[in-house]
Amino acid sequence: MRFAISIPQYMPDATFDASAMRRYLSRAEALGFESAWTQEQVLGSMPHLGPLETLSYAAACTERMRLGTAMLISSVHSPVHLAKSLSTLDQLSHGRLDVGIALGVKGTMFSAFAVDPSSRVSRFAEGIRLMKACWTESEIKFYGRFWQLDGAAMEPKPFQKPGPPIWFGGSHPAAVRRAVRYADAFMGAGSQTTDQFAGQVRILREALRDGGREAAAFPIAKRVYIVIDDNVERARERAVAGLERLYGYWGLTGEMLAPVAVFGSPADCVHGVREVDAAGAELILLNPLDDDAEQMERLAAEVVGMFL
Repeated sequence: MRFAISIPQYMPDATFDASAMRRYLSRAEALGFESAWTQEQVLGSMPHLGPLETLSYAAACTERMRLGTAMLISSVHSPVHLAKSLSTLDQLSHGRLDVGIALGVKGTMFSAFAVDPSSRVSRFAEGIRLMKACWTESEIKFYGRFWQLDGAAMEPKPFQKPGPPIWFGGSHPAAVRRAVRYADAFMGAGSQTTDQFAGQVRILREALRDGGREAAAFPIAKRVYIVIDDNVERARERAVAGLERLYGYWGLTGEMLAPVAVFGSPADCVHGVREVDAAGAELILLNPLDDDAEQMERLAAEVVGMFL
């Protein structure tokens, strides 16, 4: 079992504390977390720092820990700009970048990005191919439905060759199967229950067999929203409040989402994490829902320590 930690992004106006962020990231590395991850929320009422900008800051504050974003809704990004930003970040971190991408749910406000939602699947797949072309081809010749490049170039290429690992997210069975065709790894969403994740893992493993891909070379992870608190009722209240901050803008209440979280005493949290492990996660991304620094310390000592 391997563990990752989320990077704090909840930042109301004028509250960013550079020293606190540096201490958090340095401490996460010292505690032995394998990687640290951001999320993307461009539109929403929760004050949320951008994922790639935050990772750039994290790259300057760490030396060994891998850095990832899960998930970028890549279909609303220009793949050329995104390829450049990710290549730059991979260079700045000396090859420590993991890239999580997802299609985006139907409720995504695609009109804000001048994207026709009816073409989102084909646009998503073509965008991935174009990013990979930008990362690998010295002379980019790409003739797609949405984007065309004829003799273009992009330098420098990513530090990692042929590019940073691509993680897919998604809940629909078709999205899970799509990961086998285009990605290097899969991460279950924090908004999915452990049982739902277990079903995704079964579909993924079947698709890997059918596609002739080696399961051992295709990592599987899950984001786990978590609150550790000796007072179980207070832990639940904290989890509900945290989920409300994240998803309330989209019409989902914390009470509705409470089943996706792991919360309670250290023993409760260890039990919940063991269930995610048993469901097929090889990497667990622990995502505290409040008091990130305090929660990270307790999780490292009282949850992660039980697996070492």
